Amino acid sequence: MRIFNLTTLRTAASRCLVCLLIPALALAPAWGQPVGAPSLGPASAVDLSPALERRLGEAIMVDGRRDPAYISDPDISQYLNAMGRRMAANAPGGAPEIEIFGVRDPVLNAFAMPGGFIGVNTGLIVGTAAESELAGVVAHEISHVTQRHIARGLTQQTKSSHLLLATLAAAVAAALIPGAGNLAAGAAAFGQAAVMEQQLGFSRDAEQEADRMGFEILRKSEYDPNGMAQMFGQLAKAANLNEGAGGGIYVSTHPLSIQRMSDMQNRIRQLPPASYRESDEYWFVRAKSRVIQATDPKALRQAVDQMQEETRTTDTGSAATIRRSAAWFGISYAALERRDLKEANRALQRAEAGSPPSPYLDVQRIDIALAARDYARALTDSQAGIKRWPGRRSFVLRQAQALQALGKDKEAIAFLQEQTKRWMGSEPVLFQMLAKSQERVGETVVARQTMATYYSMMGMLPAALAQLTQARTLTQDFYIQSQLDVEIRSIRARIDEDRRLLERFKS
Repeated sequence: MRIFNLTTLRTAASRCLVCLLIPALALAPAWGQPVGAPSLGPASAVDLSPALERRLGEAIMVDGRRDPAYISDPDISQYLNAMGRRMAANAPGGAPEIEIFGVRDPVLNAFAMPGGFIGVNTGLIVGTAAESELAGVVAHEISHVTQRHIARGLTQQTKSSHLLLATLAAAVAAALIPGAGNLAAGAAAFGQAAVMEQQLGFSRDAEQEADRMGFEILRKSEYDPNGMAQMFGQLAKAANLNEGAGGGIYVSTHPLSIQRMSDMQNRIRQLPPASYRESDEYWFVRAKSRVIQATDPKALRQAVDQMQEETRTTDTGSAATIRRSAAWFGISYAALERRDLKEANRALQRAEAGSPPSPYLDVQRIDIALAARDYARALTDSQAGIKRWPGRRSFVLRQAQALQALGKDKEAIAFLQEQTKRWMGSEPVLFQMLAKSQERVGETVVARQTMATYYSMMGMLPAALAQLTQARTLTQDFYIQSQLDVEIRSIRARIDEDRRLLERFKS
């Protein structure tokens, strides 16, 4: 894949994130490569342990989650991470913790970051024609993680490592000191060109290894391996690559896509016949991503026109019905973005007609009710949605939102306290919502403790420390103060650990 697109990032913090990614991933993930790819051998755990690599990724994500391009939509997040977990379970030797997130960017791209964080552009989701194509790219990125290609890239050459570690040190600084993101952007720009040139040869081997393992992960996860070969064709078209044609850095760092597609097809021909699973959910995520990446009225109109065309298909069968329903859902979602509730309702009714039940359609109905300030309806439908789709976080968030909108903060607190235990590591925003209701009912100390938990989960340790320190000044209760002191010491210890990490990179 191509390196992360800088043009979509608007803030200084976001520029920090992407500039950090470019040198660290001069081998920017392109997936799927020739048969018989070489093994690179074990990564250097001495120079960059898995725990240290994870902490680096977390530091980068502090700014990343605040970037306008970062997609916090729980449906897209839950879908991508369910796909990632399914394939990580089939990675040779298992996979470390994987976190996949969406990026609002029309470029056909995905990328791996330190510590198992994987970004997937909306352009990639929209640009695929089947779930197996998207899964093929994710499988390749998971292979980069399991083979610790980033660790190798950081430790491969002394000179480049110094430049890379300097930029990653800036990421840690950005997580520790407000406003440090600008420093990271400058440091990364300084080392980018040199590092990319020095890692050129390693990039080829890393990509070959990721292709080979990604193919096996895809197959064992019961996705159609043809999806990988089909994506080679998409990438070749997108990058305008042909035998003998130029293509700048992309061509020089990756084998030509025509060759890679041929190699993958050879592997596919050797497989015995098999049946593969495709989820209905893919089409709804694809439609939603099409709307999300449309950042201006013209682009939104084009997105609606494309989905209108998809509704006109004359294909028959259950798969075609799902695709039409998803297209109507996307049209409804776009109308809601324009605050055209009448059109949103009309399109949603078309989506529901003849279609099997879908959590996406049920959530859309709730969102229309919330937009119309029909909070009682939203609450009733959210409660029904939780019973119907117990594994979906979207309904939990909507029920809490409806309770707060109705002024039922005590009910919201009881509900959110239960849900935070259930979704502890998956949905930090539940703690943020809980703190809001606690503040409203006068539980000021507890509200700040809860917000500290939210900030801590987001990796924003100084903000968490500030909340706990403030909470301590609001109470004279010795027991509560003692409890807060323990939490404060814990956060300070983590900050001190990050500072030691920063000093290691500086040295």
